[in-house]
Amino acid sequence: MSRTRPGIARALALALLAVLLFILAGWGVLALLYWDHANALVRNVLAALYGIVCLALIVAFVRPRWRWRAFGAQLALFAVLLACWESLQPSNQRDWVTEDAVLAYATIDGDHITLHHIRNFDYRTETDFTPGYYDRSFNLQELNEVDLFAVYWMGPSIAHVFVSFGFTDGSHVAVSIEARKEKGEGYSTVQGFFRQYELHYVVADERDVVRLRSNYRHDPPEHVYMYRLRGNGNGVAGKQLFLAYLREINSLKDQAQWYNSISSNCTNSIWLMARLLPGNVPYSWKILISGYLPDYLYERGKLDTSVPFEELRRRGDINALAQSADQAADFSQRIRARMP
Repeated sequence: MSRTRPGIARALALALLAVLLFILAGWGVLALLYWDHANALVRNVLAALYGIVCLALIVAFVRPRWRWRAFGAQLALFAVLLACWESLQPSNQRDWVTEDAVLAYATIDGDHITLHHIRNFDYRTETDFTPGYYDRSFNLQELNEVDLFAVYWMGPSIAHVFVSFGFTDGSHVAVSIEARKEKGEGYSTVQGFFRQYELHYVVADERDVVRLRSNYRHDPPEHVYMYRLRGNGNGVAGKQLFLAYLREINSLKDQAQWYNSISSNCTNSIWLMARLLPGNVPYSWKILISGYLPDYLYERGKLDTSVPFEELRRRGDINALAQSADQAADFSQRIRARMP
């Protein structure tokens, strides 16, 4: 028995190394397939060659005589590819889709804050709209509420999540963390892992970023829920969160960053900015699987817990309210009609 245990352990170790080689090979093939702005034919040929070479090295790894030379060769090949991939640089100078063409920024003078280029498009359909932007000044001391929006379009597990900051004068400004897309480019979660998109903080009027989703996206239809965050809106934490957003918005205007489908997406970016605030919630799989974020915040006491979550969710269903309000000047107030 004692002689067989080292043999089993060795076999398991070799199997794990073989799995690692397959993972490195798969990542490399996908990275080359989605390589920045290279010609599609060049990308496809390089991805195929890389895959063939890696497969040959994996086969060689199975043979004891060639095992460690093959293992070292594939690691070296992957290291070269990774170094080239790390050299790719994000840019603010691309041919962006109209919705992503203009970056917002903030000027901050003590408590006096001016947001420039707040997006407020006049939508007729999802793709037919008149672009529009405006500037607005806010007093940080008048920030009195922070609301979370969760948008669903493919079941309960996946949601796009963003926040909106409200002030005592009734004004609201929403910030949606998204992938910045170029003309002719759609969104793909897989491509989002491979530096295909820059990170974009869309600063928008709720009549834009909320109404677009509740009123004008129909293929597939999107359903919008809104929740009031407790303990953040009218205190120091809410103001710190707003300032954290503003710092990131200004930073992205000065230097582009890559979007990533996991590490730099809508929910993880929110959690990363809020993690240093008092009472911040610990990381959970419900942050990664974004559709369950409202449930998680409810469990942690960050939403109104005076009613069951299903009732809170029912009250937060704003699609009908948004569709009724549509272009009304008091859109933000009307979608909050069921708020306590």
